[in-house]
Amino acid sequence: MKFRPLHDRLLVRRIEAEEKTAGGVIIPDTAKEKPQEGEVLAVGSGARGENGELVPLEVKVGDRILFGKWSGTEIRLEGEDLLIMKESDVLGILDAENAVRKAA
Repeated sequence: MKFRPLHDRLLVRRIEAEEKTAGGVIIPDTAKEKPQEGEVLAVGSGARGENGELVPLEVKVGDRILFGKWSGTEIRLEGEDLLIMKESDVLGILDAENAVRKAA
């Protein structure tokens, strides 16, 4: 089944956090928080501006994003837990390419 969000909405898959702390302690499932990082799987066509023109989204498919803890609506699609959220719920786009350059 294909799913295409409408307007300024995104379909996002959460990226699971590490199961160990930096010191090597394993975090049990009951103590884990929901990840606030995800990968964009699908995007809508954009929002309508005040003048009626279509404003395209800045977020695109494949982007890794950060979002608020309580952002979006959880859904289950083809056996996978996903989120639908508005672009305004996105706090920022993670740029892994620049992060690698800075570390080097």
